[in-house]
Amino acid sequence: MALIERRHPVDVSLVIKQRLEELGLEQRELAAAAEVTESYISQLLTRKKLPPAPARTDIYDKMGKLLKLPSGQLSKLADHQRKKELKRNLGDPPTPLFKEIRELILRKCAPDKERQIREILEKQPFGELERLVTQKLLDVVKRVAKEELESENWLHLVARLSGRSYEQMRVIILEFLDTDVFNLSPESCVSFLEPLIESWNIDLTTFGVEIVLNRRLVPGHPRKFEFVEREPDQPFQEEPGLKEFLRDPSLSGEATEEEIEFLKRLRFKGKRPTPLYYYRELQTLRDPLHFRALMTQTLQKETLGQSQPEGSVAPMQKYLEANGIEKQLQLDGRKRAIQRWAGNKGSRGKKQRATS
Repeated sequence: MALIERRHPVDVSLVIKQRLEELGLEQRELAAAAEVTESYISQLLTRKKLPPAPARTDIYDKMGKLLKLPSGQLSKLADHQRKKELKRNLGDPPTPLFKEIRELILRKCAPDKERQIREILEKQPFGELERLVTQKLLDVVKRVAKEELESENWLHLVARLSGRSYEQMRVIILEFLDTDVFNLSPESCVSFLEPLIESWNIDLTTFGVEIVLNRRLVPGHPRKFEFVEREPDQPFQEEPGLKEFLRDPSLSGEATEEEIEFLKRLRFKGKRPTPLYYYRELQTLRDPLHFRALMTQTLQKETLGQSQPEGSVAPMQKYLEANGIEKQLQLDGRKRAIQRWAGNKGSRGKKQRATS
């Protein structure tokens, strides 16, 4: 085993074949453990397929357990082998998309944009626009496939829609997760882009892309991708008033790290806030009356319009009274803190005058 690793340090297939022979196992047993087809394992071991990227698959852990290899060994070997292959292929120019792939992408395009997009793609085959749209569609579908790889129900559903077995579907997903915009095959499009993508649209002014997924397979809202111009982050300088606020326990009190981080993010133009400003900002942040909680909204909906027995107090009235009492207590607490702060400031001023 060690001899083989020294001679072929990045050959995954050789390591797997060596362990199968040592343990007396068959390829079909390895395929069953990895939950893939025997034909996929055969192509992997004969080097007809490049080992899938470790970050996009779970087969290395499954195979490693059966082969009794150290955890992560197959993943590391696969990663080295893929990097070596990538360096070898970097000089090759990208090939354009298959005609079937382009037609599928155009068919999924919003009807009001399809003609315009088609004209652009025909003038600039595999240009910036075609690569951008294809890459975004791939990114979204890959994310879904990666998340659902462990879901047997989802895999069975997609397999049924594609007319394939569960094991075949797992193989297709593993190969699909390993592909990129330059190596996209018509089979991957038929298996994933076709059933998962409902439609897509693009704003040719901002190049914002909106992708609508098949809700039967992927519940949720449409995915949106936009290019937004942002100002560079300015170097942060802590306000003098904030420093004084944090040094004064009568003001900052038991402020949490999250609250202090919020206060630090406040920005001002041409103004210098005092410590008292930060105290008031902190109390505003803590005041529940300034934020709508889900329970409050539900309570309001349930109690509004309800009739109450004569002489009883409505739940909403009790709720408002309780909030009124809480608010008064908060106001009293603020006044006491302001008075303490003013007193501390006055005493410091007297000490300074006495010293001088």
